Amino acid sequence: MSENVVHLHKPTDPPTHDTAPTMLTVVPDTPPVPPVPPVRAVPLWVRSGRVIKTGVTHDKTRAAARAAALAAARHSLYTLNGGRIVARRAWDGRTGSRYERMIRAAEAAGNLEAAEEWEERLQRFRAARHHRRMDLLHSPTDAAKSAAVGAGMSIGTLIALGVVMAINTGQVGDVITPLSATVDFIALLIRIVRVVWGPALTIGPFLALLALWSVGRKQQAAPAWALPANVRSSEGEPITPSIVVKALRDLGISPLKTAIKEMGDAGASMLGPIRIAGCGVEVDVTLPSGVATNEVQKRRRKLAENLTRHEHEVFITIPEAARTVRLWIADSGALDEPIGPSPLVTDETMTANYKTGKAPWGQDLRGDAAELSVYQRHLLVTGLSNQGKTAALRTLALWLALDRTVQFWIADLKGIGDWAMFDGIAQILIEGPSDDHVIQATEMVEDAVEEMNRRIEERRQDPTVVFEPLIVVVDEAQLAFMCPVVGEDKRPYGGAKATSRYFMAVRKLHNQGRAVDVLMWQGTQDPTDQNLPKLVREGAHTRASLVVGTESQSRMALGDKAVNGGAAPHLLRQGLDKGTLVVASDGITIPAGQASITVRTHFIDDELAAEIAERAKMLRDGATTLRVVDRSEERDALADVAAVIGEAARLRTNEVLKRLHSLAPKVYGDQWTNDRLKSLLEEHGEEPKKSHGVMVVHRDHVLRALANRDTDGSASAAE
Repeated sequence: MSENVVHLHKPTDPPTHDTAPTMLTVVPDTPPVPPVPPVRAVPLWVRSGRVIKTGVTHDKTRAAARAAALAAARHSLYTLNGGRIVARRAWDGRTGSRYERMIRAAEAAGNLEAAEEWEERLQRFRAARHHRRMDLLHSPTDAAKSAAVGAGMSIGTLIALGVVMAINTGQVGDVITPLSATVDFIALLIRIVRVVWGPALTIGPFLALLALWSVGRKQQAAPAWALPANVRSSEGEPITPSIVVKALRDLGISPLKTAIKEMGDAGASMLGPIRIAGCGVEVDVTLPSGVATNEVQKRRRKLAENLTRHEHEVFITIPEAARTVRLWIADSGALDEPIGPSPLVTDETMTANYKTGKAPWGQDLRGDAAELSVYQRHLLVTGLSNQGKTAALRTLALWLALDRTVQFWIADLKGIGDWAMFDGIAQILIEGPSDDHVIQATEMVEDAVEEMNRRIEERRQDPTVVFEPLIVVVDEAQLAFMCPVVGEDKRPYGGAKATSRYFMAVRKLHNQGRAVDVLMWQGTQDPTDQNLPKLVREGAHTRASLVVGTESQSRMALGDKAVNGGAAPHLLRQGLDKGTLVVASDGITIPAGQASITVRTHFIDDELAAEIAERAKMLRDGATTLRVVDRSEERDALADVAAVIGEAARLRTNEVLKRLHSLAPKVYGDQWTNDRLKSLLEEHGEEPKKSHGVMVVHRDHVLRALANRDTDGSASAAE
C-alpha cells in the first residue's frame, strides 16, 4: 500500500519582513534505489605499469628507439672507419703500397707501359725515403750544433742591442734589458703552457675522435643499413673494376669466390676493358675454371643488386669467347627515360625501300639506332596484352608504306581502329574481333596463298619477272588460331592441325612466300602452343617479343637458341617496359656472339600515324581499299543517313556517325569514319558542307540523293 510522504522544506533565503511559512510538498512514494557497489581502486603501480607497457609497445616509440639505435651505430662506425681511413692514408703515405696497387691493376689490364711507369715512381719513392732515413742518423748532432750557434748569436744580438740602449740612455743597467725581457717572455710562455696543458690532455682525445668521426662521416663510412634514408638513394654507384669483381665474388658461387681470393690481382684479370655503351657500360668477364656461364645468368637479380642496380638494368649475354659473360649495366634510371620521336615523325621527306632499306624501329641499349630489314622476311611480334605489340608492328608497316610498290592486305582482329589509317593504302582492310571477321581473315590469307602460287607459276615461265611485294598482316592472330568455327567443308578455321584452314594457309606462305615476295606478318598475345603453334612461330625469320609471363613463353616467342644466349623477355617489367622488344633476326645488327638484341621501339600515336599515312598516300596513285564488314546484315546506308537526320535541317557529321552506330552497331562500327560518310555522299553527287567552320550534312541534300538514286534504279548498301 503506497503512502504519501510529506517533506518539510525551509526556504533557502530568510524572509525580509515576516517569518516565511513552511512549504509542504507531496512526493509520491518510489521504490528504494539499490546501493551502488563501491569501485575498487586500481593500485597506482598497476596503472603505471600499464602506461609503461603501452608506451614501450607503441609504434612511434619503437620507431624512435630504432632510429636512436641506428644513429648510435652509424656514428660509432663513422668514428671507427674514419680511424681506418686515416690509418690507411698514413700507411700509403709512408710506404709504397699505393704504387704497388697501381702496378697490379695496370698488369691486370694488360697495360705494361703504365706498369713500368708506376714501377719507376716506386723506385724514386724508395730512394727518397732511404735518403730521409740516413739524414735522421746525423740530425741530432746537427740539431745540437745549430741550436748552440743559434743561441749564441741570439744572446750576442740581445747584448749588442742592450749596449746601444745603454749608450742612448746613459744607464749601464740597460745593457741587460733586452736579455731580461726575453727571459720574462719565455717564462710567460711556460706559465701559459702549464695552464693549458692539463685541459689540452683532457680535451685532446675527444678532439681526435671528433676528427676521425668527421672523416668517416664525409666518406659515409658505414653500412647501408645504418645510413639515413636521404643518403641511401636509389642512384647506383659508378661501375669500376673493383665493384664488378666484388659483385661477382658475392654471387654465392663457391668456386668463383675461391678463385677470386686466390688470384694475386684480386680478380682484376677476369675483366676486360669497361666500355661506355649508350646509357650504360659494358664489360666482358672471363670466368675461372669450374664456373659455368649459366650459373651467372641464373643469378641476374643478385648480381644487379650487388651492383646497386635494379634487375632490369643489368643484361647478361654470352659472347663467342669461351667461359665468358658480357655484362651490360645501365646508368641508374636511364631505361625509364623516353628515347625520343621516330624519324618517321621528324623527317617528312623520308621514303622507304623494301629491298635495300631498313625501318627505323627504335634504339638499342647502347643508344644506337635499331633498324630492321624486312626484305623477304616473315615477321612475328608477340607479348602480353597492352604492351605495345600493335604499335611496334604498325611502325614497320608505316615505314614500308612509304615505298609505293608495296601492297598491303591487313586483318585487324582487335577492331578498334588501330589500322584505320591504312584505308586508302591497303587493298584489303578487315577490322573486327568476331568469328565472321576471323573467317574473312582466313580467306584473305588463303587468297594470298593463291597469289603466291600464281607468282610461282609465272616465275617458272619467266625467271626474270619481278613482283611487287605483298605484305599480309594479321594482328591479334591468336583469335584466328583459337576460332572454333567449322566451315561447310567440315574443316575448322582455327586450330593447329593439318585440317585447320588458317594454320595451313600460314604454313604455305612461310614455306614458299618469300621467294616471290609474299610475306606474312603476325602479331599475337601471350604465346602458347594453342594460340601460336610451333611450326608457325618457327617459320618466321624475324621474331620479336615484348614482356611475357614465363621463360617457356620466351622460348616459344624467340626460340631456345636466343634464350640460352641471354634473351629474357620474361624478365622485362609489365607496364613499365612498354615497347621494349627482344629481337632475334638476321635483319637487324646484333653484336657479335649474341643471339638477340633488346630494342626500345619508337611510339607513334594514332594522330601521328595518320599523318604519316597521308604522306604515304601522296606518294601513291591511290588505292581502293576493300573494307570487309559484317556480312550478317545488309542495310541501305543512304536511307539510314536520312533516317538519323530526321526532321533537322542539317546535322554535324560526327553526330550523324554517332546515330548510325546506335542504329546498327554491327554495320556502322569503328570502320565508319568521316571519310567513309563523305565518300558515300559523293557517290550520289552530294557531299558534306561546312557551316560556321564545322562539317555538316544537309537533310535536303540527302533526300535529293535518295530521289536521284531511286530514279536511276540503283541501291547502295552499307558495305
